[in-house]
Amino acid sequence: MHTITLIGAGNVGYHLGHRLVEIGCTVPQVFSRRMEKARELATLLGAAPVNRLDGILPEADLYILAVADGAIGHVAQELSRILPAEKAVVHCSGATPSTVLAPFFPRHGVFYPLQTFSRSREPDFSRIPICVYSPEAGLREALLELGRLAGAMAYEADDAQREALHVAAVFANNFSNYLFHVAHEILAQEKLPFSLLQPLILETALKVQEHPPREMQTGPARRGDRATIERHLEYLQQYPKLAAIYEMLSKAIQEE
Repeated sequence: MHTITLIGAGNVGYHLGHRLVEIGCTVPQVFSRRMEKARELATLLGAAPVNRLDGILPEADLYILAVADGAIGHVAQELSRILPAEKAVVHCSGATPSTVLAPFFPRHGVFYPLQTFSRSREPDFSRIPICVYSPEAGLREALLELGRLAGAMAYEADDAQREALHVAAVFANNFSNYLFHVAHEILAQEKLPFSLLQPLILETALKVQEHPPREMQTGPARRGDRATIERHLEYLQQYPKLAAIYEMLSKAIQEE
């Protein structure tokens, strides 16, 4: 897997492409339907930009589809008209099964970095789990080896395991970030800086690096402190949606 063509130049493609080049892989082409995006990333990787799938060359060892979930099947179908059927094609999605590629490429699989990526932040791949899968043993082993080279942790996770992992990731990342946003807005309303909460957020994240989250749960719901919960709900009457979320989460914690 030394020569890898990158299909997609969004946040995942951007950072994954950089990491592949860092570990010694050659990226001959970068595809994006927007030529400016393809050219931007291709220039950084020493690759050729392509904005038409029929311009993809068949010489690469591996083709990584770093595109939106809803586009994976369509892109694979288009590529099947261009690439030999024996080519290895994988996608990077946590939620989409590998079988979406099966009708088009027998040697298919998943190469899924479990991290939230933003263009403005440089990820540390040595701390990013990379989950891989392929029904073909040879490709599966090659993807595991590529994952080990790209990061510190490479795991085999089949489609059902990866779906559960993605659900868990939404709870741990997307939902928690929304709650950070809620906290930010409440403090802004009271003219208080969000920086007041940042040490607390960091300590909470550090605790669960070493202990089960259930054991680290604190707060009024965990203590059964109904008086404090009622005071909080009284404050939140001005935010009915947030009051409902607060009450639902408090009840879930108390029922643990």
